[in-house]
Amino acid sequence: MLTSKQKKYLKSEAHSLKPIFQIGKDGVSHKQAMTILDALEKKELIKVKLLDTCPLTVQQAALEISMQTKAEVVHIIGHTIILYKESEKEIYKLP
Repeated sequence: MLTSKQKKYLKSEAHSLKPIFQIGKDGVSHKQAMTILDALEKKELIKVKLLDTCPLTVQQAALEISMQTKAEVVHIIGHTIILYKESEKEIYKLP
């Protein structure tokens, strides 16, 4: 579980990132969740964008992704989810 100080740090780091995944009309599939997990292992911090055609709300999609990947939801902004999962590389040093 991330503290508020850690979330604030990660939000500032994610500000310059572009969303690398889009969730569309099919929602969150297992295959897509595993691809997100692979990206989290390499980058630790990513953004996921929900398209207007997605049948899930942004909160439902964030919960689904975090349950399947065991990642932390750092923040939700509009239709964008910021996810963090610590990897062995330790790219981000949390306060």
